[in-house]
Amino acid sequence: MVAACGAVGAVFAVSAPVGAQPTPTPVVVAAEVETLCTPTETGIAELSGLTADGDRFFAVGDSGTDQTVWVLDHDCAVTGTLAVPVDSYDVEDLALHDGTLWLSDTGDNDRRRETIALTSMDPGSGAGGLHRLSYPDTAQDAEALLVGADGRPVIVTKTLLGQSGVYVSDIPVADLPSPGPSPLRRAGAIRVGPTDTPGGPVPTAGSTLVTGGAVSVDGRVVALRTYTDAYLFAAPDGDVVAALTESTPIRIPLPDEPQGEAIAFTDGGHLLTASESGGGSLPPIRIIRGATDLVPMPEDSADASVAVQIEPAAGVAVGVVLAVVAAGAVWWIVRRRRA
Repeated sequence: MVAACGAVGAVFAVSAPVGAQPTPTPVVVAAEVETLCTPTETGIAELSGLTADGDRFFAVGDSGTDQTVWVLDHDCAVTGTLAVPVDSYDVEDLALHDGTLWLSDTGDNDRRRETIALTSMDPGSGAGGLHRLSYPDTAQDAEALLVGADGRPVIVTKTLLGQSGVYVSDIPVADLPSPGPSPLRRAGAIRVGPTDTPGGPVPTAGSTLVTGGAVSVDGRVVALRTYTDAYLFAAPDGDVVAALTESTPIRIPLPDEPQGEAIAFTDGGHLLTASESGGGSLPPIRIIRGATDLVPMPEDSADASVAVQIEPAAGVAVGVVLAVVAAGAVWWIVRRRRA
């Protein structure tokens, strides 16, 4: 079934859902991606969320391995662990804001949860609490959490072929009631991919699935990743929603990763990427040095004229049929991973 999906990927990926709004074509930047270190801790074989704080990295796995936050040094050696203070359903991302860790318990492969949740954690003691959130429309599967300078949590959904929803709480994370729920509102949508960057569990289709997010320490750059690429958005005023829905990102093709779901910024503006093991040994944590400097701000005069164009599909009907077949394949693969 995986092979069948790969065979149709190059065809269906260029077709878009009927009535979908165009998304600005990203500027492609061939940034140097270096290996920083390689984890050996089997507890993060399902590494899904990553964030950085000075000389420490915090890492967490997803469903089934998300009851522990691992503390790593810059050599990927484990220096400590923190027990998650609540019983999580499916943690998919990790953020650090004003000294507090925020675990994004937003995974919902079957799209049936009545609420999702953020878990707050003190990075020293591990103490924290549960903060439930509710979507305004229907259940969503999401793997990307962004917390901007204003403290408002933004969640970007994981959607195959279509537009990923951008949902935001108007309550800053520090003020979220426990246990809630607090309402989210849909603030817009974004489409990324498809690209020809290799990587991920499914060829081509994986480049359209948002699997993680991060905000730079100064709040001026927002990052989303797919299984294959990183997208960086300018947020000069710290507005994460506006950055995602109104600006043109740069796209950085990432090295071939088996199941890349983690992304984070360091204090110095470097970008970190990491992946699940995909059943093998853990891939390295990689670094793009000076990543925030690659993003033109509105006041800059950088030339952003080079972009990758997607050729139109030969036929909408054929594209839609192949998309349905491929979507079924991806659904099967994701369910198998969850089982």
